[in-house]
Amino acid sequence: MPALVELTNVSMAYGRGAHAVRAIEDVTLTVSKGEFIAVVGPSGCGKSSLMKLISGLHPPASGTLTVEGKPVKGPLPSVGMAFQNSNLLPWRNAVDNVLLPLEIVEPHRSRMGRERAQYREKAIKLLNSVGLTGFTEKHPWELSGGMQQRTSICRALIHEPDILMLDEPFGALDAFTREELWCALRDIQAERHVTVMLVTHDLREAVFLADTVYVMSNRPGRIVKRCEVNIPRPRDLEVTYTQPFQDIVHELRSLIGGRH
Repeated sequence: MPALVELTNVSMAYGRGAHAVRAIEDVTLTVSKGEFIAVVGPSGCGKSSLMKLISGLHPPASGTLTVEGKPVKGPLPSVGMAFQNSNLLPWRNAVDNVLLPLEIVEPHRSRMGRERAQYREKAIKLLNSVGLTGFTEKHPWELSGGMQQRTSICRALIHEPDILMLDEPFGALDAFTREELWCALRDIQAERHVTVMLVTHDLREAVFLADTVYVMSNRPGRIVKRCEVNIPRPRDLEVTYTQPFQDIVHELRSLIGGRH
């Protein structure tokens, strides 16, 4: 698969001069088009900072960062993002929440006035595809936590981004709902072939979903392990109880538990 994202010896800091806080140091990694990667590591290790770098929300202090072979110089419209909190607008129903990026990102913004009906139909189909048939006109307070997160992911996908970035998207959900959404995300990625970067503390989640798992050290974050998940796809939840799956999870846990 061709490379979509490339980082070479990238470092990043918050602030400047003597008061700068180093978040990431000397990170090199490549994300192929259509690949699903997960990034794990101890709290504060720079996982979310790595996501900010790749999405263009924060510049690198040193090193090179390219997406589709071009240097990243600012926020990328080709990125969709979803977070632990769904951040849905309470006065909008599910469809209108999903449509929000199209009202902001060009060329959709210029077309919204005359093509709103088509965009609305697209949003409804997307919501239906993640199991929200019958809930498309509901407001956030009428949706469960899992339904809100499904809506949030649809909002991140509506403009058909090249890269979907997920920052602890299921962290606030109960275990049953979390596993249900693992399967929903698995199916979305398989159908759309979107490149996904998932930041998570849940090692089972990382191994179940990802093609490749990167382990980061304590701050300043460095890549200490690149782990390919050689478990055949499609994966169902039963695979999480198998020995090969457990072996990968235990290896990752031992790396994070050690000192780097």
